[in-house]
Amino acid sequence: MSLLLVLALIGAPLSAGSASATPPAAVQAGPRNVPVGDPLRRPILDALRPAIQRDLGGQPVQFMVDRLRVQGDWAFYAGSVQQPNGRPIDFSKTRYASALENGVFDGPGTFALLRRSAGTWRVVTFVVGPTDVAYLAWPDEHGAPMRLFE
Repeated sequence: MSLLLVLALIGAPLSAGSASATPPAAVQAGPRNVPVGDPLRRPILDALRPAIQRDLGGQPVQFMVDRLRVQGDWAFYAGSVQQPNGRPIDFSKTRYASALENGVFDGPGTFALLRRSAGTWRVVTFVVGPTDVAYLAWPDEHGAPMRLFE
């Protein structure tokens, strides 16, 4: 008796794409962009805003998004910050004043890693004005998926 006939007689699936061979959706889902209008966009940016504003000496911020991606319960923001009226942030009034004077500050570039817990987005870490690719170590340091940053 052939293997296919035996499988058919016992009711086993004949294709490799059966549900039992498929990993859970959370495991197989890769990162995706979060465009304007996506319901995830506002909660992520609203969770990030207070931390960035505190870091910038209380100056209000507006995010200029270059990249906003999610994968599972992780989110990655890459972009820049400005005042809500479109004017630049005054970094001379922040903890970055000395770095700015010494030429080791590349603001307004900003990167952040967030994680959703119990339905709420929380900032894991962020960096403002890095002169290098500061987020490369975040997958190892925080357990975030590497593909999120690609």
